[in-house]
Amino acid sequence: MAAAEGVAPATVRAMRPADLDAVMLIERRSFTAPWEESTFRGLMRRPSAALLVAEFEDELAGYSVMWFAADEGELGDIAVTPERRGTGVGRLLLRESIAVAVSRGTRALYLEVRETNEVARRLYATFGFAVVGVRKLYYTEPVEDAIVMKLALQDEVR
Repeated sequence: MAAAEGVAPATVRAMRPADLDAVMLIERRSFTAPWEESTFRGLMRRPSAALLVAEFEDELAGYSVMWFAADEGELGDIAVTPERRGTGVGRLLLRESIAVAVSRGTRALYLEVRETNEVARRLYATFGFAVVGVRKLYYTEPVEDAIVMKLALQDEVR
């Protein structure tokens, strides 16, 4: 796939089962209610899902998980290891995730983000995601609303 601009040498590729130990470490360090490894394994077997990883200097620096139905997709999980945050790895993963969605004919890509996660919300907005709703008390540990965001891709689909 692609290399990060201004972040050498970060690259993005499809997630493999051998990546799961590193993915789970990032997942646990990033979220208060982390997914189980079995969730990732199950999604890896689904043709309707796309799981990507970013490698930075031979280490797994982050990952993203999406699933698709008809012409819609959801970015269900995206995380970067704390040591690599702010280096462009998250931006690279998001850009590549959007490219995968476009390649699958997706017309709209959705996500939920914690209301207080201003860094992620700003990143999503720079890519054109717009707020379309709120899911009250969606998150636990701590309890918090989710902001629902949507990226319209109809102009990008060829």
